[in-house]
Amino acid sequence: MIVREYEKDEVTVHKVPLLLMGGLVAISLAMTALVTNGYLPKSAVAAQYRAKENVVLAVERPIQFYDEADGTVRVEDAATGEVIGRFGIGEGGFIRASVRSLVHQRRIRGKGAEVPFKLQGWSNTSLTLLDPISGRSVEVANFGPDNRMVFANMLPEANGFTREPRL
Repeated sequence: MIVREYEKDEVTVHKVPLLLMGGLVAISLAMTALVTNGYLPKSAVAAQYRAKENVVLAVERPIQFYDEADGTVRVEDAATGEVIGRFGIGEGGFIRASVRSLVHQRRIRGKGAEVPFKLQGWSNTSLTLLDPISGRSVEVANFGPDNRMVFANMLPEANGFTREPRL
């Protein structure tokens, strides 16, 4: 039987990474406890912020999303039937993901595409994609200026809403 004796430097664990990992775990547990016990807010609620800041709905457009046979996603104004966007394969990833999450909520409730989604532009230039069936929404501006602009281009500029975000 061969028994190998390890040298001291072969099993060395450096203390700094261990201390950093332990600190990360401690901070995570502390933050969780603070939120759970109400010392920190759980999340920002857009509707509460808008009410506090007197932000009003500037423009709203009912929209429908359609999957075409070639993999293209077509976006139409549900009221007029006007095509307001078309995204081919490899394009519109954010739109596909946003709508997929909202459609999933509809399917859970046994609902389909009978009621259009609402794209809302607010007076502070923020954007919301709302599903009136599930009550779920996506605050589009939270996903960066490029993703925001894709949806902003689907709305007309009116009543204080502009496509360019305010700084």
